[in-house]
Order: sequence, then C-alpha cells, then structure tokens
Amino acid sequence: MNHKSVERTRTINTFVFGIFSIAVLFAATEISYAESQSITPLNDEISLQKTTTTMSVPADNTLPWGKVWGTVDDPAQDYPVIIQFFNKENGNIPVHVAQVPINSDNTYEYKFRVRDIDLETGKATNIFAGDYTVKIFKVVNLPHEDLDSV
Repeated sequence: MNHKSVERTRTINTFVFGIFSIAVLFAATEISYAESQSITPLNDEISLQKTTTTMSVPADNTLPWGKVWGTVDDPAQDYPVIIQFFNKENGNIPVHVAQVPINSDNTYEYKFRVRDIDLETGKATNIFAGDYTVKIFKVVNLPHEDLDSV
C-alpha cells in the first residue's frame, strides 16, 4: 500500500467511527464520549476489564460498515476481546456478539455490517439503527508487586 492509500483508509475509518458514534477506550480520536469501566479480579493473576459505552446509528445512515477498535493494556495471553451490542427492546439479551483476537501490538479491531444492500433488488436493509449499549470485555494481567526489589 502506498502512503496515499494508507491515509485514505485512515480518513475513511475515522469518518465511519464518527458517523456511528462508537466510543471505545483508547480509541484514536479526540472526540469525548461517555463510558464507564469496571475491573473484576478473576484470580491472583488476571482480571476482567469491562467497558460500557454507546453506539448511535442514524436512521438515515447510508454507510455499510461500523467498527470497534482499541488497545488492551497488558493483555492476558490467549484471551480474546468480547464485544456485545444491546438495544433497549431486547433488554439484557445481546443483539450481536463478537470475539476478536488481540494483535501482536495489543490492539484489536472489529468491523461489522450496519447496512446491507441486496444486489439483485437494490433494496437496502439496516442491520443496526438507533441507539445501542456496547460492552467490551478484556482479560488483563494483574500488576505484580515485587516487594523483594524495594
């Protein structure tokens, strides 16, 4: 890929991110979003980090893709990132779930269809529309306190 292709791809990704208002912890943007985070220890070695945020897809959306991406600080080995999408009509039942691998640079990325077009009829179908709660689960290592080195 040449430099212009890379820049164009980055610009498109940022635009899609803004349109769908997907807020993710450590996302590369200066836009401010409301989100909450909790950490639950699973054992002496690892904990579950949960980030809850919102995604809004406008009813008049014409773009086909949405994307969730971020960084995991000190990820536990062999644990993927789990992303769940909820809407108010379904309550506590997720309408979409994804399991995403963590890359070697501790980043993750999940691209998903929010709109589909039937190539035979040309009919557009909105897969996502409205407001959603997005929960992102990451398994991270607990910090080790080495008191012998003090």
